[in-house]
Amino acid sequence: MGSVATTIYLVDMAQRVLVPHEAVSAPPSPELAIDGTVAGRAYRTERPVVSPADDGTTTLWLPLLDSAERYGVVRVDVAEPVTDEALTEWLAFTHLVGELAANKSAYGDGIAKRRRTRAMTVAAELRWSMVPPLTFNGTNVTISGIMEPAYEIAGDTFDYAVNADTAHIAIIDAVGHGLEASRIANLAVGAYRHSRRLDRGLADKYRAMDDALAAEFGAERFATAQLAHLQLSTGELQWLNAGHPEPIVSRRGRAVDLTAEVCLPVGMARDLGSEAVVQITALEPGDIVLFFTDGVVEARAPTGEEFGRERLADMFVRAVSTEQTPAETLRLLAHAVVDHQAGVFQDDATLVLLVWNGPPVPRHGAGG
Repeated sequence: MGSVATTIYLVDMAQRVLVPHEAVSAPPSPELAIDGTVAGRAYRTERPVVSPADDGTTTLWLPLLDSAERYGVVRVDVAEPVTDEALTEWLAFTHLVGELAANKSAYGDGIAKRRRTRAMTVAAELRWSMVPPLTFNGTNVTISGIMEPAYEIAGDTFDYAVNADTAHIAIIDAVGHGLEASRIANLAVGAYRHSRRLDRGLADKYRAMDDALAAEFGAERFATAQLAHLQLSTGELQWLNAGHPEPIVSRRGRAVDLTAEVCLPVGMARDLGSEAVVQITALEPGDIVLFFTDGVVEARAPTGEEFGRERLADMFVRAVSTEQTPAETLRLLAHAVVDHQAGVFQDDATLVLLVWNGPPVPRHGAGG
């Protein structure tokens, strides 16, 4: 296709740097920061960046995507100016590379190892093994999630599925730290998925998760959670809050809190007689719902200052106003939480965005 050189850069697990994925025998290329570099701009915006040089050559920085999931960027050096037609071909090529990276990573460890810039704990290994792709983009809905600390995450997690007219969301925070918390979270996710695939409602999902955790770990080991169903054709959001901070909605440039009666965490409800309480909210087209665990707002700076809900809501609305992608909005929010506490975590932190763009647009035939 006319390239002089082509290099794949994979995003590291913490989404801080782009790591070259090259043959072992190749001279090593340096890692590239995501913030403040041309390569990082292609990753952040999910758009190609074309950089012509004075000698007539051109460097292309192309976002490496599998559907909506960000895997990194591809650098392509060509010996001549790039036409629109050639750029379209290179983007198609890069999308194919993204699909291959996603599919082949299930058969070996090369890609997973390259994306790690430091050692990962066993608890985090369990955690990442159960997480769906970080971003999904459908006809009128986008779901995106992020977890920190990426290399030590344990009890925090999220899950989702889009089935027919319903988007299913779960965000979970297991009690404790380390391997035990990761095991509790894994069981909570497994029970959630099992009941979801049996087409259970929110109340039944809550009870199934509660029964599984109580039977396996006893009432002293539990997990807070939020579960939600979004009807894609109408924007009706049903949700259940089992001990998490209330979600925030970005709506027409302002932050709106979603309030509901709080249920007991899963694992405690059966013994203490707590009932599932399901809230119903009508979303407006363009609404963006932010779910998050308490490790976000309770993150403390070295001075003791909490990150806080007000700061989170302000940063969230400002990020949305700059028209960042949902995945980039979450990356910015998560890194702000990490930086606030100078990288020293007292608790895991997880955020999930749910974007509803309104009812699907009807498709008309030739005569319609």
